[in-house]
Amino acid sequence: MREAEVRRLLAANLLCALAIVLATLGPAFFLDGFSVLGTHLTWLCVCSVCVATLNIILHLVLKPNQSPKRRSFGHKISRFLKCCIYFFMSCILFHAIIVLYGAPLIELVTETFLFAVLLSTYTTLQCLCLLGPNIQAWIRVFSKNGAMSIWESSLQITSVCSILGAWFGAFPIPLDWDRPWQV
Repeated sequence: MREAEVRRLLAANLLCALAIVLATLGPAFFLDGFSVLGTHLTWLCVCSVCVATLNIILHLVLKPNQSPKRRSFGHKISRFLKCCIYFFMSCILFHAIIVLYGAPLIELVTETFLFAVLLSTYTTLQCLCLLGPNIQAWIRVFSKNGAMSIWESSLQITSVCSILGAWFGAFPIPLDWDRPWQV
C-alpha cells in the first residue's frame, strides 16, 4: 500500500512540474511575441491556471484523502464556497506580505497581486484540495511532526519550499537594479 501511494505521489508531482514547464513553453507556440520576461503578466496567469487546474483534477482523480462518509450536495457546495473564500483570503494575505517585504504598493499592484495568486496556487490550493477548509487539520499538518501520511508530508515540503523559493528568488534583486531587464 505504501509503495502504491509513493508512486501516485510521484506521478502527481511530476505532472505538476510538467504543467509548470508547459506553462512556460506552451504559450510561445500560441501567442505571438510571448516570453516569460516580456509578457510576465500573461505568464503568471497561464501558470496559475495550469497548476490550479491540474491540482484540482489530480485531487479528483487520485483522491488521496478518501473520506468514508457520503456528503450531501449542500455540504459539498458549502465546502467549495469556503475553499474559494480561503483561497481569496490567502491571495490577499500573500499580497499584503509581499508589499510589507518591499513590493511597490500602488505602482505595480497587478504584478504583485498576480504573484500572490501564483504563490497561493502553489501553497494554499494544494492544502485546500488535500485538507479542505479545516483549520485544525492545517494546524496539525504544519506543526512539528504533524503529518500523518505521505501526502501531508509532501504538502508540508511543497508549501514551505514554495514560500522559501519566492523569498530567496527575490532576495538578490536589489543587488543589480542597473540591469535593463529590470526596468
